[in-house]
Amino acid sequence: MSHLLEVNNLRKYFPVRGGLLNRRLADFRAVDDVSFALQEGKTLGLVGESGSGKTTIGKCILRLLEPTAGQILYDGADITHIKARDLRRLRSEIQMIYQAPAASLNGRMTVGQIIGEPLWIHESLKGDAARSRVLELMHVVGLKEEHYYRYPHEFSGGQQQRIGIARALAVQPRLIVLDEPTSALDVSVQAQILNLLQDLQDQFDLTYLFISHDLGVVRYMCDEVALLYLGKIVEVAQTEVIFEAPKHPYTQALISAIPEPDPDIQREEIIIRGDLSHSFPQHGCPFAPRCHAEKLATCETAPPPLIEIEQLHQVACHLHPAMPVSLKG
Repeated sequence: MSHLLEVNNLRKYFPVRGGLLNRRLADFRAVDDVSFALQEGKTLGLVGESGSGKTTIGKCILRLLEPTAGQILYDGADITHIKARDLRRLRSEIQMIYQAPAASLNGRMTVGQIIGEPLWIHESLKGDAARSRVLELMHVVGLKEEHYYRYPHEFSGGQQQRIGIARALAVQPRLIVLDEPTSALDVSVQAQILNLLQDLQDQFDLTYLFISHDLGVVRYMCDEVALLYLGKIVEVAQTEVIFEAPKHPYTQALISAIPEPDPDIQREEIIIRGDLSHSFPQHGCPFAPRCHAEKLATCETAPPPLIEIEQLHQVACHLHPAMPVSLKG
């Protein structure tokens, strides 16, 4: 199966300015040397705490942000620095569904106008043909014909997200970036939206990049998971491997915090001390200040590379036995 999306050594730095002349003092490394691949028709989960760089990666792929360095390949073509005139075709193939549905919808437009706008922009579709297509999309996501002339504020959060999903589907995309699409919804509504997304993936052969911090949702939705910490990937593997045999201390701590529904199963929770901070020494492991494991001297002096320890399982940790001896010191 081919890769629809490949991200190689992606970096996104934001300048930190200060002083009377507003000079550039340093760089805020939101995304720092991230690489992964996403197979067509599959779902890859990007997981991490707030501030880990998940949404920034999604925006770079969509070219809503200009990457500082690295390469983004979509269907084999380099789109890293694609020109403005080519963005329209790209955005008909890559769409995004946002975390806060109400904020992503224009409150002055009706549902019909919101879903129909991409059809007019990308396909010049108007009149009865556009209305027919919009009603079809509304039916696909579980909205009724009577909703066509209503405004976003008249709907619940779940219904607003269905509008956003219909809008994304309007241009028949192949890849959809889902930026925490259910985190703002009630639990019961979350399940409905997740089931809808799975049904749509099967129906339209969609590929998902699923951004989330909810490990339960990720386990339900994703085929593969990449763990992010301070802009770096620390572990990548198939979903069940991540949940059954995590190797990185950060992944182990996150998995240990998942509530266990069976009271007979006792699992020791690993506490991560301190707060997420981008002020860590750039020459060491970014997780070293909060790591619960017994650290090596190299944890403070050299960043661990992301290496393959087993087939389709990569880890960036000096403590792992597969790490080259020269890196361990």
